[in-house]
Amino acid sequence: MRAALYWAPELDDPLHAAGSTWLGRDAETGATLPQPPVPDLHAITADARGYGLHATLKPPFRLATSYAALREDAAAFAARMAPFELPPLAVMDLKGFLALREIAPCPALRALTDGAVAALDAHRAPPTEEELARRRKAGLSARQEAMLARWGYPYLEEDWQFHVTLTRRLTPEETAVVRPAAAAHFATVAGRARRVREVCLFTQAGPGAPFLIAERLALGG
Repeated sequence: MRAALYWAPELDDPLHAAGSTWLGRDAETGATLPQPPVPDLHAITADARGYGLHATLKPPFRLATSYAALREDAAAFAARMAPFELPPLAVMDLKGFLALREIAPCPALRALTDGAVAALDAHRAPPTEEELARRRKAGLSARQEAMLARWGYPYLEEDWQFHVTLTRRLTPEETAVVRPAAAAHFATVAGRARRVREVCLFTQAGPGAPFLIAERLALGG
């Protein structure tokens, strides 16, 4: 079993429906959904669909304790954090893949993810050598290598970027078609004002299984 702490849109936020439809799966219910008629979209969104619509706070990890213990610490962490306003989002290119990203700086997002990484780390099983090798294939900087050794994930602190993944890495030809389609799909919902009032525990039952929202935990600081 793996678990992660993510931000995901609230159920009554139109972004939840729009994003779930784009990916072809609702991470809240597990339901398969019809996708927009964009060429090869099912294949282009395959990896993102497996993880569910989200932005990463505490990256996925194999659980070293119990779900009950993880849930207790995650709820306590959420209760310590104050709700905050999320800047409008927009479809952007991020190192070749498309993602929804904030259009203005938001220090509260960085505080939320830094806090989540530390607060839940006692529940993380150490990465396997295979997992470490896969991360290192990307060519890590010294700081990223240090983050990998300390937290099991290299892209934290200064290297962390809030993003809601929408596609795999695209070719320039694919980007020319898919980016305008994504921008049109999310045009009426991504830029809305929204308040971050909860975080989500996602779980994965086993290798290859889809991630599902196990619980939504209210921020209460």
